[in-house]
Amino acid sequence: MTKSSGLILPFLILFVNIMQAQTEKTDPLYKTIISKDSLFFSVGYNTCNIKQMESLLSDRFEFYHDKGGFEDRKNFITDFKNGLCKSPETYQIKRVLINKSTEIYPMYKDGKIYAAIQNGDHLFYEKMGSQAEKLVGEAKFTHLWILENAEWKLKSSLSFNHHPKQTTDNETMFDNDQSMQNWLKENNIPALGLGIIEDEKLKQVKVFGGIKNGISAPSNTLFNVASLTKPVTAMVALRLISLGKWKLDEPLDAYWTDPDIAADPRHTQLTTRLILSHQTGFPNWRWMNADKKLNFQFDPGTKYQYSGEGFEYLRKALEKKFGKSLDQLANELIFQPLRMNDTNYVWDQNTDESRFAIGYDKEGKAYPTVKNKTANAADDLHTTITDYGNFMVSVMNGKNLKPEIFQEMIRKQVKTKENKYFGLGFEIYDLGNGDYALSHSGADLGTQCITIVLPNSGKGIVIFTNVDDGYKVYEKLVLHYLGKEGKKIVETETR
Repeated sequence: MTKSSGLILPFLILFVNIMQAQTEKTDPLYKTIISKDSLFFSVGYNTCNIKQMESLLSDRFEFYHDKGGFEDRKNFITDFKNGLCKSPETYQIKRVLINKSTEIYPMYKDGKIYAAIQNGDHLFYEKMGSQAEKLVGEAKFTHLWILENAEWKLKSSLSFNHHPKQTTDNETMFDNDQSMQNWLKENNIPALGLGIIEDEKLKQVKVFGGIKNGISAPSNTLFNVASLTKPVTAMVALRLISLGKWKLDEPLDAYWTDPDIAADPRHTQLTTRLILSHQTGFPNWRWMNADKKLNFQFDPGTKYQYSGEGFEYLRKALEKKFGKSLDQLANELIFQPLRMNDTNYVWDQNTDESRFAIGYDKEGKAYPTVKNKTANAADDLHTTITDYGNFMVSVMNGKNLKPEIFQEMIRKQVKTKENKYFGLGFEIYDLGNGDYALSHSGADLGTQCITIVLPNSGKGIVIFTNVDDGYKVYEKLVLHYLGKEGKKIVETETR
């Protein structure tokens, strides 16, 4: 090979990139090249599987490196074997593709694809002996894949712009699964479920870590989501109101009165609106009182106080009215229509315990798993990121709610702090200029969860963790995925 041909190749590749249209991620060519990339690097390079690598290299393979210079196929394999793979038991390096960076451009001849250009960014991790692997560098690359005898082969590889990289770089970290795993390990988060909503659709579902010792968390991991139960109960009530079968402001004593407050005339003031906006006057839970009995701590409708008891009160009224359990009503009105097949208020024979994320305290001690046999309207729902993410998509666009009921849901019913209110079943962040966010969080022993949706922009996030202090990862995730709106939410919570 001549010097001039080595200089011309990069310019030819650049020219082709300009002239050809980038393929979509759903295109078969895109999927094929990504698959070949994975076979070459994940299966070959990262494990020192020389035969796997050789099977994907063209006989005319050329490698260009901005630090190490040019190598042909023979020298590339020899140096790799005698360098990075000489002592894999004491030193390892791993290459990881940053998926969002990948661009694929087809190359045509006589109307047929004969080659493809792959551009992107990749990360490099280093591991010494028994030490944990760490992110050490980042670079850009351009690959030329060609069809040889109907098989895709890597013809040329250019690796350039190499520079050190640290795990504190959020953009890189959140776009790379290995970096995320390392970050969660550093923060002692056993398992994290993450759902990303864009354009009013659940676009990403990722679950990291393990559900119990030695068992990796599957994408359909079941989490106890604590108070994220309440929005589901709220939507059951709002759906019934939209169907004309329930009334938002009808006194609930027509169906249910708790014996503890039967002698207090204020029980006649209780309505679904006051319960869903946490204005009942109840404590969070009656067992927190010295006598363990339910009571009014202020007049209903006069101020805000978060209360799980209020939602349980609503559950009993609904069950009396309709002669069905809350889980039956939710199944008919919410779970079946949204295909939330992995969501339930109760732990029954259909619950797949092998997928359940056990909850832990800060020291890594496991808590006993809560297995409710009857529904709690305020707590202990178990669900997956996929199910709850799709539920939140339905919430943000008011699916199956009459427009006027949706407007009541997002109306600021009661102020809780500056720029923050409670609507019906959801917290409302006032982001200014008519923009707003709907949110709810959940916290119990061994679980910390939160969800936020931005109806105007169609964005949102669902975060599940299975540890007492899982909340410590919220801020970075919200800032990264929700951008300037996320920043306003964080500022509201931290001011």
